[in-house]
Amino acid sequence: MIRVVLPPHLRALANISGDVELHVDPPVTQCSVLDALEARYPMLRGTIRDAVTKQRRPFLRFFACEQDLSHEPPDATLPAAVASGAEPYFIIGAIAGG
Repeated sequence: MIRVVLPPHLRALANISGDVELHVDPPVTQCSVLDALEARYPMLRGTIRDAVTKQRRPFLRFFACEQDLSHEPPDATLPAAVASGAEPYFIIGAIAGG
């Protein structure tokens, strides 16, 4: 099971209170995790990535195993620790301002 940690505003939208556990068939990629997340919580479609282009939305970042994966290709394999469920996959709301 893949563990996904969502920011508070997306947890509220999906009406969930904690981490999400998803079954994702190998290979485990950012795209396959987000596909599984949107299939389970359709109200999240278009909030994490564009519904048409599948591009990451501005002000959202992806992290796993202390690495920023936000600019990695969507079909790149996630670290083995994420695929095994030992480490979570984080979707984090970025902060902007000055």
